[in-house]
Amino acid sequence: MAVKERVGVVVSDKMEKTVVVAVENRAPHPKYRKIMVRTKRYKVHDEENKCKTGDRVRIQETRPLSRTKRWTVVDILSQTSES
Repeated sequence: MAVKERVGVVVSDKMEKTVVVAVENRAPHPKYRKIMVRTKRYKVHDEENKCKTGDRVRIQETRPLSRTKRWTVVDILSQTSES
């Protein structure tokens, strides 16, 4: 079975070794055909605490790491410039 991967934006990095990633899914409404934007938030394991809020990351499904964590950070696609 293929490993699921998603690309999203880090919206919270306040936890230790965990970030919250928001993944947008654009799909047409079944009846009205307007493009709807659905956002799903995943708790993602970040072993080195490298991710910061605003970073664009690729995440991958893994075994359950805690009650809510089932994803891990594969790589950081783009980082935000912090001043």
